[in-house]
Amino acid sequence: MVAETTLDPNRDDEERGMFRVALRDFVDREVRPHTEAWEQAGEIPRSVFRRLGDLGYLGVRLSQEYGGAGRDFRYTAILVEELVRCGSIGVPVSVMAHAEFATKVLDRVGSADLKDRFVRPAAAGHLIGALGVTEPDAGSDVAAIRTRAVRDGDDYVIDGSKVYITNGTIADYVTLAVRTGPVEAGHRGLSLVVVPTDTPGFKVGRRLRKLGCHASDTAELFFDGCRVPVANLVGEENAGFGYIMSGFEGERLVLSVIACAQMRLMFEEACRYGRERSIFGEKVLGFQVWRHRLADVLTTIEAAEALTHRAIEMYVQGVPANAEISMAKLFSAEATVGVAHDCAQIFGGNRYMEEQLIGRLQRDSLAFSVGAGTSEVMREIIARTKGIAP
Repeated sequence: MVAETTLDPNRDDEERGMFRVALRDFVDREVRPHTEAWEQAGEIPRSVFRRLGDLGYLGVRLSQEYGGAGRDFRYTAILVEELVRCGSIGVPVSVMAHAEFATKVLDRVGSADLKDRFVRPAAAGHLIGALGVTEPDAGSDVAAIRTRAVRDGDDYVIDGSKVYITNGTIADYVTLAVRTGPVEAGHRGLSLVVVPTDTPGFKVGRRLRKLGCHASDTAELFFDGCRVPVANLVGEENAGFGYIMSGFEGERLVLSVIACAQMRLMFEEACRYGRERSIFGEKVLGFQVWRHRLADVLTTIEAAEALTHRAIEMYVQGVPANAEISMAKLFSAEATVGVAHDCAQIFGGNRYMEEQLIGRLQRDSLAFSVGAGTSEVMREIIARTKGIAP
């Protein structure tokens, strides 16, 4: 059984409501029955991306001119919420890594040529994208990136490596963060370049074994003399840091929504089990200790959703919201671990079984405080933006 509630369906207008209903039906029919197999396989089949593209879901926030729907982030939030209902967090993570993280920046600042070659087929699900930022020695500290792109005539020659890259083993292109300026330039010497994965010198290293999000593949990537056209530069040379930081806002909102939707799903699962399971001759929720514990869980969820909704509305309206987005991501990510523990505890021994939905959800909760910037980085952004730092 999955949750009937969402982040807040009452906020949907008629059009968004219709979008949600159609998407929910699709997830129930074509996604949820297969999620356990995808968890075991460690990836989502390419046919799923093609199907999502056919239905217009991959391009929901991409330009209409290049095959998207041109909607705002509220539609992305609905897409994420409904995909979470399938019971595998890896599904929305993989879909968003493609549509929101790797492709949206191309749609936003890429050339018409890049949009024709990558955004249009990405919206249709014909190509799958990955965002390549993190390196073995550069995670939250993006300015420390070492992967280098050296200009050679009309090409860039790229050398370096990336790690923890979602969709790394299935991607057709990588939106890659590279150093085009001198090391001493720090963040002012970074650029984004699109690297097709059939480029000579590109290699996928290990498929990394994760504690959770198993349906979303994660890999090491290596670049050894990869030669790509200068035309694959995204936006302006040495302006990549700003593009990455702006993209992080969307990524952090996505993770906030996933965390909130996952908490809702765990709460609904705990309530269902508590009403069905009997102990000492009484239903589990007949005990006050469990009713009160879940009341606390629900209060936490409502607080996380309120922060997330506020950040989404500011983002949609174009109001500077870096701190508010960071607050939503920080609170939701940190809260998910505690909510997972409390909701799973009601299942007793079943909480520790991989075959149980609650078991998968509680171990998946560990990733949110790291992805798209750690909780420590979120606190620093909030402190600096809100005048807490000296």
